[in-house]
Parts: sequence; C-alpha cells; structure tokens
Amino acid sequence: QARVDHTASILADGKVLVVGGFNGGRSRPNIVDPYDPSTESWTVTSNINQGRDGHTASILTNGKYDPATGTWTTTGNLNQARYSHTASVLNTGKVLVAGGFYDVMSRLNSAELYDPSTGIWEMTGSMNEIRFYHTASVLTNGNVLVAGGVSNGPLNSAELYDLSTETWIMTTSMNEARYYHTAS
Repeated sequence: QARVDHTASILADGKVLVVGGFNGGRSRPNIVDPYDPSTESWTVTSNINQGRDGHTASILTNGKYDPATGTWTTTGNLNQARYSHTASVLNTGKVLVAGGFYDVMSRLNSAELYDPSTGIWEMTGSMNEIRFYHTASVLTNGNVLVAGGVSNGPLNSAELYDLSTETWIMTTSMNEARYYHTAS
C-alpha cells in the first residue's frame, strides 16, 4: 500500500520491516510489511495495534516484534504523545526520544528515556530548543548529537545530550539550517 511517514527497520535476519505511515486518506493504516531481500518478496504479517505515522522505530535485543511469529507485544506508553521526533538506542540499551509535536500547536523540547528491560518511560532533561523534523546521532562516546529541525522556522542549531548527566548543552551550529534531513 502506498504511504509516507512510515518506518523501515533492518531486522537481525536481514529482512526489512516497514511499519505504519500515512496513505493520503483520513486514516493511518496499521499495516506491517516485511520485505525479504534474499527472495525480493513482501509477506503478510500481523498488524500493529494502532495505525501511526511520523513515528520512530528502534531495533532492540528484546524487541516488541517477534519476526518468527509475526506478532507484536505492547509496552508502556510515552509520558507525552509525540510525532516527528527522534529515537536513539543508547549504549546503555535505553532509548532516548526527543522533541517532535504533540499536535500542530504543541511543539516539544522534552525528552524521555525508555528502558526495554522494564517497559517504563521516564522523563529526562529537556532540550534547550523546541525542535521537530531534526536528526539525532549517537556518538562514539555515548552522547547524542541533535541537529537542525524546525521550531518557529528552520534551525541550524545543534545540541548534545550528555548521557552521564542526562542534560543538554548547545554546541556549534551548522552552517546551514536543515530539516527533514538524514544522519547516521
């Protein structure tokens, strides 16, 4: 099914899991399409509980999707619903979710940490700037670089999440403002 704002994640077995998205209609499909590059084929699997778009997906060692059975397990809810945010798997195994929207009028600078071992989300330090459509990259020292995005307009600013203090500090700005960009 045609869609935008979905996620595509490479699983341990090499398959690509495409989840959710927006199909241009009034609904957000809850469909999941696994792709097997070795056979160049798409298969059918169980759907997610609720359709979504503008979401993120993270590969975890004890993930909530079981590729062997094609089933999903629910986990705890975010403290703040959001979309157009980032999600970064930290070297501690936790997931840092930062920024995004709650709704069109509610742009966020808040951040949360997810502990996959407990299924619990907890608030952590907020970014210095509201931002959405930004990128987040986990650095070799374990800290996270968040760059660009949009607040009241496109941003060239960047901030670092310090894993040890769970705080954000501004860092050198990019030469050009960017949003909807990519980073690894």
